[in-house]
Amino acid sequence: MHTCRTLLVDAFTDEPLSGNAAGVVPAADDLSADQMQAIARELSVSETAFFVESEEADRHVRYFTPTTEVDLCGHATIASHVHLFEAGDIEPGTHTLETNVGVLDIDVTDDGTVWMTQDDPEVESVDLEYDRLGDALGIDPAALRDVGEDLPLAVSSTGLPILIVPVNFLSHVGSADPDMDALVELGEEVGAMGIYVFTFDAVEAESTLHGRMFAPAVGIPEDPVTGTASGSVGAYLRAFGAFEDEDEDDNENESGDGKENGNGSGESDGFPDELRLEQGHFVDRPGYVRVRVDDEAVRVGGRATTALDGDLVVPDAGDDDIIEA
Repeated sequence: MHTCRTLLVDAFTDEPLSGNAAGVVPAADDLSADQMQAIARELSVSETAFFVESEEADRHVRYFTPTTEVDLCGHATIASHVHLFEAGDIEPGTHTLETNVGVLDIDVTDDGTVWMTQDDPEVESVDLEYDRLGDALGIDPAALRDVGEDLPLAVSSTGLPILIVPVNFLSHVGSADPDMDALVELGEEVGAMGIYVFTFDAVEAESTLHGRMFAPAVGIPEDPVTGTASGSVGAYLRAFGAFEDEDEDDNENESGDGKENGNGSGESDGFPDELRLEQGHFVDRPGYVRVRVDDEAVRVGGRATTALDGDLVVPDAGDDDIIEA
């Protein structure tokens, strides 16, 4: 047996025990996949990031939920790079990170804010019955139809496919009582690993929207604050012109060409420079994700704080012993 340094770092917050906790193992070259999975199960947070050497980038990361490996995780990326910065292992600037979806750029500012450039966005509308979806989420289907007239249901991906579901009011988002088995079935049907419900009726006036993320298919009933899904919803909002202003609408109506903007892509020229997405309030882990979307990239940013720093005793590969904290 040997020990490995293991941290719990709370992402998208400046306050410990809020935001989204990520496990971070900064030196995992000697660990097998089974050992990584066992550590993730022991930590029992939504994702744990394991760093190993890379021949393609500055470092290579693997992400594990308590039950499976996933290709990408926004909050664990933010959390781990804040730790590396505060430990003096990296300087402000751009760093490259090898993931299962490719090599991504990670930018660290002088104040310790970390920005993650996500994969090229892919957004596609899906056809689901609102009654069925409402039953699965435990939300009145009328609250979905109300917004669906302007913003459709869609699967959006900036690395992981997420079913994006707009809802009219915060009260409906907060009172959601999802049937996890039904959500798994819906996700499999549309090719999504999780479901993100959101409303523009946010808790705080400075927030763009409030969201909740359910991902039971990968062992996460509800994720407190989700970086990857935040990038996906940012791409979704831009793709469907959620922030078009009245002048743009008037110009389009006068032109009579039926396009949502000048390039006909459905993307709004009036899109904000930065979005502020709030999440986690209904599970007592409030956090805030900064999202920037433009023609070049989708970027997700935030701060983090370390809540726990210690060692785990790890059984040798192939042993059936339980990890001891």
